[in-house]
Amino acid sequence: MQKNLTIKELPDTERPYEKCLLYGAGSLSDAELISVIIRTGSRGERCVDLAHRILNAGPDGLLNLIRLDTEQLTGIRGIGPVKAVQLKCIGELARRIAVTQRKKQISLQSPESIASYFMEKMRHERKEQLMLAMFDSKGMLLGERLLSVGTSNAALISAKDIYRAALQEQAVYIVILHNHPSGNPEPSREDILITRKIRECGELLDILLMDHIIIGDNEYFSFCEQDILYEKGRE
Repeated sequence: MQKNLTIKELPDTERPYEKCLLYGAGSLSDAELISVIIRTGSRGERCVDLAHRILNAGPDGLLNLIRLDTEQLTGIRGIGPVKAVQLKCIGELARRIAVTQRKKQISLQSPESIASYFMEKMRHERKEQLMLAMFDSKGMLLGERLLSVGTSNAALISAKDIYRAALQEQAVYIVILHNHPSGNPEPSREDILITRKIRECGELLDILLMDHIIIGDNEYFSFCEQDILYEKGRE
């Protein structure tokens, strides 16, 4: 029976390592990049071929590294616990790189910049999450905190938890964010009512709720941009 094929056993023209050294990482295909990480294929299969199967294991291609959990990855023939962890770490590293680049661009006056920063953190999640972004008097980001993880369609929002965290951080302004796993960021009537309740609690504490941003799949909804944070419309 044919043994596992390593990258070193591939012809020179097919070795991703050599190709990367000669032409740069940008010359590698998605499958070749993954093959560099996993290093070996399954029995009778090149690592590049196994990489293709990983990409085809779900509808999202490279996003499979983020959206598939370790159990789903180990369900792919040739992927054991070690390879699954390597792939998940690569997916998480890519997400953190994207987030780090966007953090420098955050502006309290720009809902788009805030949504862009949190997009990669939240849009792939299968359950609703409530995040709190806290700002100082100059509009600089003091910190962020994950406050709750809900079911597949409902985050548990507590004004008490929100403002306890804001007081600990000595925040002057806050923005709350949650994701819609469906991908559609349009707010529900409950989203609107809860947002107004949270805003009113903040006014008593002199901590202003500046926006509620709902994250969808590469799109967002900003209460501030839509002028419904203080208005009664759309109830």
